[in-house]
Amino acid sequence: MKDPVPDTLTLDEATKESQYVHQVYDQIASHFSDTRFKPWPVITSYLDRQPRGSLGVDVGCGNGKYLRSADIFMLGTDLSPPLVDICGQRGHDALVSDALQLPFRSGAFDFAISIAVIHHMASDERRKRAIEELVRVVRDQGTVLVFVWALEQETKGRRRFDGSTQDVLVPWVVPGSRQDGHAPDQVFHRYYHLFRDGELAQLAGQVPGCTVVESGYDRDNWYVVIQRQNA
Repeated sequence: MKDPVPDTLTLDEATKESQYVHQVYDQIASHFSDTRFKPWPVITSYLDRQPRGSLGVDVGCGNGKYLRSADIFMLGTDLSPPLVDICGQRGHDALVSDALQLPFRSGAFDFAISIAVIHHMASDERRKRAIEELVRVVRDQGTVLVFVWALEQETKGRRRFDGSTQDVLVPWVVPGSRQDGHAPDQVFHRYYHLFRDGELAQLAGQVPGCTVVESGYDRDNWYVVIQRQNA
């Protein structure tokens, strides 16, 4: 992976997300999908704990990697039409929608997951609103699993962050054609807010009507499990 660069864009949050998240994923959808196939153990374990017949939603589902239907039913949502199309081609149920304004009634689901999505929101307010929406759409005592990229990277993987800033533009490289030797690689930059230790749990703790029941670090990501608790 090419090195990330600090975010110095002078754009409002919605425009930044549109140009450096949504439009990018629309363009890289096929190549991105080819790299997303192996489920992460913490997420698999969370899904395995859901009672048989439970109804869940994956907000920011990408190519539908977690939209399995063995013992539970899951619906996916993503703001990228090309990724939602890929979900449909794989036999999954998914629709195009905004994570900040989900088209579901309150309490519609038993559980929800949001994997590597909220770090693309370009302000604390918008990140908090995304968590509020996840909590809103699950029933009383229902739970939400959220994963975000960590600023603290412990493994010797492809991500390289120097720790000087939490807001970065991360390159995604689509290899050019190697058949004729003329097509260059295409490089797209995606906006990320990298979460510090404790930041995700603190943010979730500001959302009314819920409690953080689990938090941890896995594969260079911070995660929390939140439980909705109606007054």
